[in-house]
Amino acid sequence: MQLEKFYYDNKIVKAFGFATVLWGIVGMLAGLLVAIQFYYPAATFNFAPTTFGRLRPVHTNAVIFAFVGNGMFAGVYYSLQRLCKARMFSDKLSWLHFWGWQSIIVAAALTLFAGFTTGKEYAELEWPVDIMITLVWVVFGINLFGTIIKRREKHLYVAIWFYIATWVTVAMLHIVNSFEIPVSLFKSYSMYAGVQDALVQWWYGHNAVAFFLTTPILGIMYYFLPKAANRPVYSYRLSIIHFWALIFIYIWAGPHHLLYTALPDWAQSLGSVFSVMLIFPSWGGMLNGLFTLRGAWDKVREEPVLKFFVVAVTCYGMSTLEGPLLSIKSINAISHFTDWTIAHVHIGGLGWNGFIAFGMLYYLIPKMWNTPLYSKKLATNHFWLGTIGIVIYAVPMYWAGFTQAQMWKTFTEEGTLKFQFLETVTHIIPMYITRSIGGLLYLVGALIMVYNLVKTAKQGSFIANEEAEAAPLHDEVPHGKRHWHSWIESRPLTMLVFSLILVAIGGLLELVPTFLIKSNVPTIASVKPYTPLELQGRDIYVREGCYTCHSQMVRPFRDEVKRYGEYSKAGEFVYDHPFQWGSKRSGPDLAREGGKNPNSWHFMHMFDPRQTDENSIMPAYAWLYKNDLDIESTPAKIRAMQTLGVPYEAGYDQKATAELEKQAKEIEKDLSSDDKVRKLILMENMQDLHKKEIVALIAYLQRLGKDIKLAPKAETASN
Repeated sequence: MQLEKFYYDNKIVKAFGFATVLWGIVGMLAGLLVAIQFYYPAATFNFAPTTFGRLRPVHTNAVIFAFVGNGMFAGVYYSLQRLCKARMFSDKLSWLHFWGWQSIIVAAALTLFAGFTTGKEYAELEWPVDIMITLVWVVFGINLFGTIIKRREKHLYVAIWFYIATWVTVAMLHIVNSFEIPVSLFKSYSMYAGVQDALVQWWYGHNAVAFFLTTPILGIMYYFLPKAANRPVYSYRLSIIHFWALIFIYIWAGPHHLLYTALPDWAQSLGSVFSVMLIFPSWGGMLNGLFTLRGAWDKVREEPVLKFFVVAVTCYGMSTLEGPLLSIKSINAISHFTDWTIAHVHIGGLGWNGFIAFGMLYYLIPKMWNTPLYSKKLATNHFWLGTIGIVIYAVPMYWAGFTQAQMWKTFTEEGTLKFQFLETVTHIIPMYITRSIGGLLYLVGALIMVYNLVKTAKQGSFIANEEAEAAPLHDEVPHGKRHWHSWIESRPLTMLVFSLILVAIGGLLELVPTFLIKSNVPTIASVKPYTPLELQGRDIYVREGCYTCHSQMVRPFRDEVKRYGEYSKAGEFVYDHPFQWGSKRSGPDLAREGGKNPNSWHFMHMFDPRQTDENSIMPAYAWLYKNDLDIESTPAKIRAMQTLGVPYEAGYDQKATAELEKQAKEIEKDLSSDDKVRKLILMENMQDLHKKEIVALIAYLQRLGKDIKLAPKAETASN
């Protein structure tokens, strides 16, 4: 049989590998600064872009889409060519993909720092960037499937199955979650509201973890771990079960992020059941990875690459056991809104994603530069620094989570809450300090890796086009018995369609009833649309990322009802585009904040939280007192809300500005009647206060929860 000579493209792998390292360091630095801000609020530098609310989404996007994303693409481009025995379909598309993705990362950083955000976790990027993501993802898909179609190897190895499922599912998730109404170039409103928005967001959010941070990384594991160990995958049959069961079950699990919320109970239960079922395929994949190393443990002790892979797969197993456990209602009642969740996600992020990326880079660089690794000792030191860093990071966060939950729920013998919310924050500051030390160790280890890889590259010679040869693809059926799965493995487009059907089933059966059955989201007559000033204030609240610390969801627990007020109902949020339920309480819940404190308290608190409580860890928002409110955008925002079904009267956009100014002047008048506020106004020389952003934010905060009458006996709620 005539062999064909061709060349693998290592240049694109090198580019994505370099970007992985660069953005990884950037993302870790942002994460370290975020961690420090919890016990040293001055680390915001009184600078709007570096407050926790803006920096936290920069950190998460940098780690997920820049660090792990580029690592994923490096692994896919390297392994796919070799598994298909073909160069990538198009070099031009490869580079269009690379530069397009880096442009998205830069645009994301600039817009998030500037406060342009949708306010939806892991999907904060505004509509122009969403369009960029869609276009670049299509480019990646064409290159991916073009390479698979022109392959010389008929059999599609398990890694490619995971790449196919990743591409089709991420495309579906991104498109459905990104439906929004643009108001301006960098402002939009989610097409969904309240309960519906929450369900779509966490259907996306959970499955972004599944199909961006898990399935492609599993594909990389299935390729690089056997290669590094020089052993075949432990079980081909187990890999089949792992793949199909995982992609079918995963898509149903999103509602477990919304347990005990206003989401319909049937959806919560469905998410919990499928989450628990996830243990089996996930652990099947973990065991398949670890058992591949059977008989190779001597090599694991010698090779840093395998050390990273072993800990990565172990962390994958830990995360995929803990995730389902956290979806059990009795456990979720303890963990949700606490730092337990932070520990959980970082076991996956630092251990699973980070260590797979590190191990892959240690494998790739010597291969592509045709030289041994510069220093195995440095790589081993990196391994131990990273591993110890993960432990020092995670253990205090588990401790903090348990402590928070216990303190939140503790009552005195007289039936009153034992601890004020701020006490539950200051009590765990030592855990926050320890967490940042663990993060620092992890970062130092990554910097050691950078040095090691640079020295490795300098001592070798880069192979830009790696020579290879293989027989052309042929369609003859081999003699002998064939496995039933071979049929679909040889048909990539059929696998794409089957994957899409499997992942779409769960999404359709969860989302459609919530949108079509009115009883799932009953309306409440007393709930009215926001006034123009309140709407502007809400947009400022979203811009500053207040939802990253404050929830707006009172769960039906005795302690929460006692602390915050009547538990939340689905009908309260029908005009919230997007929803603001939050996922972490570093500050108290704000669902019933309206009327709890006077305008003057909010005014002083936002200017310097230490003036209202010296132990507060909240950053100051001095720029809100200087920035003029963008009043001109009010009519466009009202029209966008009307398009979304918010029942403002016809022509309301024409008089909305006047109503906004009237309400703002009323708040200014009330503020001016307070002695402390007057002194601050004179001291800071504040002019035309009714035109400033702080007044709009106060209007929004004072509205929260006022549409719902508080229950006369809050303690009657279930615990």
